[in-house]
Amino acid sequence: QVQLVESGGGLVQAGGSLRLSCAASGRTFSSYAMGWFRQGPGLEREFVAAISRSGGRTYHADSVKGRFTISRDNAKNTVYLQMNSLKPEDTGDYYCAAAGTPSTIVVITSKQEYDYWGQGTQVTVSS
Repeated sequence: QVQLVESGGGLVQAGGSLRLSCAASGRTFSSYAMGWFRQGPGLEREFVAAISRSGGRTYHADSVKGRFTISRDNAKNTVYLQMNSLKPEDTGDYYCAAAGTPSTIVVITSKQEYDYWGQGTQVTVSS
């Protein structure tokens, strides 16, 4: 069982930056591949970024590539999402998720493959 708590959301002007954090409970954080998803107003939850168990592999959606960076610190049981050059279309609720996998290098982009979800943190980007 893993509990995930996101933080770091807020209101920011277009072009600004935010850093989201997701703290995981338990001592098996490194057993999980991690991902960030977002859900804009009236939209479905969509994939943003994923990172392997070891942190050695990452994958970012085309819409955020070059602007967002996912990372993790297994010693701190935390995954991060650094968001730069924010745009109004980045507005939404951001969720972190954990997927149990035996592979240390796989990155998971499908929300159906994630086992645990946080409650989300709201990001609003004003124009």
